[in-house]
Amino acid sequence: MPYYGPMQQPGLWGQPVSNMTVVDKVPPEIMHLVDPHWYQFPPMNPLWHSIIGFVIFVLGVVSIIGNGMVIYIFATAKSLRTPSNLFVVNLALSDFLMMGTNAFTMVYNCWYETWVLGLLMCDLYAFFGSLFGCCSIWTMTMIALDRYNVIVKGLAGKPLTNTGAILRIIVCWLIGVVWGILPMLGWNRYVPEGNMTACGTDYLTDDWFHKSYILAYSVFVYYTPLFTIIYSYVFIIKAVSAHEKNMREQAKRMNIQSLRSSDDGKSTEMKLAKIALVTISLWFMAWTPYTVINYTGVFKTANISPLATIWGSVFAKANAVYNPIVYGISHPKYRAALLRRFPALACSDSPPADDKSLASEASGITADVNPTAT
Repeated sequence: MPYYGPMQQPGLWGQPVSNMTVVDKVPPEIMHLVDPHWYQFPPMNPLWHSIIGFVIFVLGVVSIIGNGMVIYIFATAKSLRTPSNLFVVNLALSDFLMMGTNAFTMVYNCWYETWVLGLLMCDLYAFFGSLFGCCSIWTMTMIALDRYNVIVKGLAGKPLTNTGAILRIIVCWLIGVVWGILPMLGWNRYVPEGNMTACGTDYLTDDWFHKSYILAYSVFVYYTPLFTIIYSYVFIIKAVSAHEKNMREQAKRMNIQSLRSSDDGKSTEMKLAKIALVTISLWFMAWTPYTVINYTGVFKTANISPLATIWGSVFAKANAVYNPIVYGISHPKYRAALLRRFPALACSDSPPADDKSLASEASGITADVNPTAT
């Protein structure tokens, strides 16, 4: 790898004294994109590049395999071809493409300890990361809204159709395209991040035209989806709890233990609460580090180090690994179809239960009073 920085000077005892910075290995053609802020930092320890490269490689392989299997199973199993599950397939596709375009590119740059792929690839890397990240975020939001429509609105809600699901998916992709392409058109720009092995939005340029993009982006791609998901699950849990309470009161009036043959209402409420907690917590963990890093740069609340910028990439890319688990593998019908096609993945000799999905499991709670809810 050619070195573009200053030569090392000998010290008092004949040992080299390095005046290198984290920027010195950056190729000249993208040097103009590097903010002066990064010139104050020495090069990162090569061990960090090795660790991050290895972690991102593992995340990439696991995500591509996991999301690939979700796409394959949902596409080939007829019982899973429902409008709601189109969102799960779209989420898996978006995560698959994000890791396919970003993970191994970052690994390659970690090998050289700087961005070596030129200006165009820097723009494309950041564009694809923004595009697929936005699409995944809004797809998860659509999943939450779909569950809200089924469980909370019940009969008053309009049933989701294939056409409706596809239109919502198109909206998710359009949101990703718009926010991803705006920096390439002049509102903000894509630049090497502090670790110099990845590219992202410019949050250090000290003018409000650039900063306004970061703030608007966070409103439409972070806060709005986050609060929508929280709102949806809060009212889902309230609706389920209210229904279970009515069921218990009705059973008490009839002098029987439960109106359900084999289901415990409290257990159902707890399951749904856990699903909501896990979904919201993992979403928050995935995208908050990037938001914090960007806000720190915009408002200059702390001195961001190159090492600190890595965690935004790691946590966001980890989201593409556990999404298949939260939205796919936790789907009982998906597990049943998966084990039919890949019996070696079975952890026990007992056959998998062909039960309901996370969404339909909750919606089934209201089915007793709303037959159209499932």
